[in-house]
Amino acid sequence: MLSMIGLIGGLVLLIVLTMRGMNLLIAAPLCALFVAVCGGIPLFPQLAAEGQANLVSNYMTGFSGFITSWFLMFLLGSIFGKVMEDTGAADSVSKWVVERLGMKQAVLAIVIACALLTYGGVSLFVVAFSVYPLALSLFKEANLPRRFIPAALAFGSVTFTMTSAGSPEIQNWLPIEFLGTSPYAGWEVSLIIALFMMGFGYWWLKRMIGKAVANGETFQARANDPVQQSRDLPQPFMGLIPLLVVLGISFFFHDSLKQSALIVALLGGIIATWALNYKFLTNVWESASAATVGALIAIANTAAVVGFGAVAKVTPAFGVAVDAIASLPGSPLIGAAVAVSVIAGMTGSASGGQTIALPLLAPGYIDAGVNPERLHRVVAISSGALDSLPHNGYVVTTIRGICGETHREAYGAMFNMTVVVPTVGVIIAIALFSLGLGI
Repeated sequence: MLSMIGLIGGLVLLIVLTMRGMNLLIAAPLCALFVAVCGGIPLFPQLAAEGQANLVSNYMTGFSGFITSWFLMFLLGSIFGKVMEDTGAADSVSKWVVERLGMKQAVLAIVIACALLTYGGVSLFVVAFSVYPLALSLFKEANLPRRFIPAALAFGSVTFTMTSAGSPEIQNWLPIEFLGTSPYAGWEVSLIIALFMMGFGYWWLKRMIGKAVANGETFQARANDPVQQSRDLPQPFMGLIPLLVVLGISFFFHDSLKQSALIVALLGGIIATWALNYKFLTNVWESASAATVGALIAIANTAAVVGFGAVAKVTPAFGVAVDAIASLPGSPLIGAAVAVSVIAGMTGSASGGQTIALPLLAPGYIDAGVNPERLHRVVAISSGALDSLPHNGYVVTTIRGICGETHREAYGAMFNMTVVVPTVGVIIAIALFSLGLGI
């Protein structure tokens, strides 16, 4: 009982502290300590029996493991975004897009850019890094409240593209190992859900921004924003080419290099930007140094939350909660959706929710005759719902590390886009599968 109180209380406390602006490098270990004490987990390895979990080891394993896996992607993604910004490539593209689509389509331009990169296999974090300079410039040109930039980035990245059939993102590939399916599982229903989320989400996002503008909100420049000076800009296609290089390389090498394809793709994007726009960049190393600092802050914030999840997973209450969710009565698709969503919410990770839930659910559901193609699609879509609570690494990184906003200002719109929209999507998907649509 105490362990369950600690697990729930620790998660709630982490969300509250995050929303109130506490630094995650302080909030996450503090909340992990609360979970460990209530769960009876030894605090130090010296106090634990051989092989027994303990706070320090488990937290630091989760923390350092994330950095080991993602540091190069964060670093190169940050440099790529900074180079796009400093060369004026992002400004050039944004001006071209605004001129062609009009100021009223600035939000659509951001969503499309994120969707193309995400569906091309670029990491969600990297998409946020690389598209943010374009988003900032577009929102400034259109005089839209900048607090909606995180929601626009997230909507184009983690909703109708991340979990759709054919997407090379890990959230669409994890179920393959456990279900023996393909990344195109349930593609008919997936296409319908993707179109629904795209249309409904875009309408809702535009409506929120429109209300804010009607209430007098405008773009507010900041002292640390890039200084907008009258200067020569590269041709728009010189800014588009690096984005296409990232997209093309990541898509081409995804099967052979897996996650490492992102390193090659981002490095290719950086080189392409430098090569095409070198005369517009005044100081290469100063630009790279500034990007490095930003990458370190972003990855540390995310790793702090991953460490919290690593501690939560070894508590007795976590196992009880997983077993209870896995034993829910009713349709197996509903049970799978609830299990994956809740576990993803507790760990703050869509892939984490799948990794924990699938080994427990898949064998029993497959033996019971559940269609693996349908199960694959429901698991994928549902993993992208409650994972996006305030403590999620992508949410924290995008709102704070990349966009420089606060949860109080930016999270409401992001919640609507990344939690409500996917949740409605998975409900519709289950209904469609229940009616016999799809494989």
